[in-house]
Amino acid sequence: MRFFRLLKIVSVSIRFGLYEFVLEHQRARGLKTFLGRTLLRRQRKTPRAVRLRRALEALGPIFVKFGQVLSTRRDLLPTDIADELAMLQDQVPPFPVQDVLATLQRVYGRPVDEVFLRFDREPVASASVAQVHLAELPDGTEVAVKVLRPGISSIIGNDLALLHVGATLMESLWADGRRLRPHAVVDEFSKHLENELDLIREAANASQLRRNFERSPLLLVPEVYWDYCAEDVMVMQRMRGTPVNQVTALQEQGIDIPRLARAGVEIFFTQVFRDGFFHADMHPGNILVSPQGRYIALDFGIMGTLTEVDKHYLAQNFLGFFRRDYHRVAVAHIESGWAPANTRIDEFEAAIRAVCEPVFDRPLKDISFGRVLLRLFQASRRFNVEVQPQLVLLQKTLLNIEGLGRQLDPNLDLWSTAKPFLERWMSEQVGWRGLLRRVQEEAPTWAIVLPQLPRLLHQALNQQVASQQPASVLAMLEERRQTNRMLAVIAVLLAALLGVAAVSLL
Repeated sequence: MRFFRLLKIVSVSIRFGLYEFVLEHQRARGLKTFLGRTLLRRQRKTPRAVRLRRALEALGPIFVKFGQVLSTRRDLLPTDIADELAMLQDQVPPFPVQDVLATLQRVYGRPVDEVFLRFDREPVASASVAQVHLAELPDGTEVAVKVLRPGISSIIGNDLALLHVGATLMESLWADGRRLRPHAVVDEFSKHLENELDLIREAANASQLRRNFERSPLLLVPEVYWDYCAEDVMVMQRMRGTPVNQVTALQEQGIDIPRLARAGVEIFFTQVFRDGFFHADMHPGNILVSPQGRYIALDFGIMGTLTEVDKHYLAQNFLGFFRRDYHRVAVAHIESGWAPANTRIDEFEAAIRAVCEPVFDRPLKDISFGRVLLRLFQASRRFNVEVQPQLVLLQKTLLNIEGLGRQLDPNLDLWSTAKPFLERWMSEQVGWRGLLRRVQEEAPTWAIVLPQLPRLLHQALNQQVASQQPASVLAMLEERRQTNRMLAVIAVLLAALLGVAAVSLL
């Protein structure tokens, strides 16, 4: 099976002239001279990026999805290829309804018509990994049923193995192959697919995002019906709305489009900086708008997470950009470990200024974040700044936000919209509000651990004394005095911390 798949990949690559990417490198200079007047001439009429996109589409949905993920790595790809791969659409024919019914009967142990009051045989959406059917629960609740494609796991396994073979060849044949870390890119793609193949995990993502925005006037997330979910079936609340890219239809419904655009920015920064948990596949196909003007999120297979450290340094960088404080941005990169400790701050600051200064004081319609990010990556590469894996999904989401903002309100000023939110978030993190919040979060742990500190310290000192040779009387007395001082300090610290905890809980 894998051998025949490899033959198809080779034949498609030849048909679309992808050998040009190999012949561009020095090791293939002789072969390029030999073939230059024959094979290459036929492909010159169509740009290489277009041919690559068409080849991925011909190879099937898994390669299409890989191209989508690869399009976000503008630090690795030339601009023309990244722009073209971003146009890939994950639209594939639905699989037969008989396979859907067989999967549902296997999961529920009974025919589908005994599980649902109504089940539509025609799917409303079909993608590379799963497709969606509308249905009704026995109590009349309208739901959407997402079902995995049969045999998709083995197909993905074979294609991933072949992608790793290609990554090995890339590292061997290209001088820059190791620096581009092709195996890491394939592993990253594999992790995304693994998440999408487990619909229980996707349901958990939806449930978490719904809880995070439970009282939000900006975002709606469908409810998950856990009694009907399994690894290859997910049942959630049916959501009604207008696709976010149908601006004319939204205007006819009386939706305030500029307000909607600003709300999208606030939702994004709330997910990233408040929750550290964000929807990482925010293209228009996954976003609806309710008649009341609220966003509706769909498809939760790809979610991003950030640690407190990531959030802190991201906020420092964003604020530095918004305030044009490029020195702060450079220092934040070094302090976070993203840039080497021996980086010259003044040179790094100058490089960042040269990239960012030209784009300020411009409306969103005149700014391409994709090109800004590309130039930042090129500048950072000179200083050996590594792209952080946990930020790749964030970069992808930022590009989606750019596209969404252009469609809704080309005059949206992202800088002025996001800056107050970030400043408020930073104040809550480093000001007295942040201190009280952390005290409240840690108070239960303190109540358990702090009273034990004197006893634990006494035990540690006794063990240390027992393991040493007998000391003089004066030395023992001095050690006892130091121990008493330490216990007194701990007691004062304990009282102070418990007092702060008590005040914060009032």
